[in-house]
Amino acid sequence: MTTRVVITGLGMVTPLGNDVATTWAGITSGKSGIAPVSKFDPSQHGVKFAGEVRDFDVTQYLDRKEARRNDQFVHFAMAGARQAVADSGLDIASMRDDVGVIIGCGRGGMRTMEEQYRVLFDKGPDRISPFFITMMVEDMASGVVSMQLGARGPNFSTVSACATSAHSIGESFEIIRRGDAKAVICGGTEASVNAM
Repeated sequence: MTTRVVITGLGMVTPLGNDVATTWAGITSGKSGIAPVSKFDPSQHGVKFAGEVRDFDVTQYLDRKEARRNDQFVHFAMAGARQAVADSGLDIASMRDDVGVIIGCGRGGMRTMEEQYRVLFDKGPDRISPFFITMMVEDMASGVVSMQLGARGPNFSTVSACATSAHSIGESFEIIRRGDAKAVICGGTEASVNAM
């Protein structure tokens, strides 16, 4: 018997928009998400433009306390995951052990790393956040999404440079095909626009 695997829901946070409809409208109208850097002062950098996510409100997806404990790449993953689950109509509670989360990330919490290096050099090692490592590691996106949504199936992060998101989708396909999960929340996330 062959298992048919289908995509049932979508979610996006991109430089073109903070949801699928806005992003798609930007793509189909030929809009560019590239603009002057606003997240830091780029005056000393040779490149002064980037694809930044703008006007993003993390509190639509995570409470303030949880948001403070996570880097922005996790915020974006949580937003995309909540949007995709809502779009799909997936009832995770009824099948939590059969729902996996595979969200890839090429670099993880770059902004957190940069901020915590500043803390180390300006204030000393005792002032580094106790959440530093968990805010920085690539697999926190999958971990936080699974904890927040209650998905208890296979959970890990792919890391393969620019192919990371595609590998996450491919691995999710294989997990469902071989019967290790009935559904997988999958994709990729990154938040690497910073001075470093």
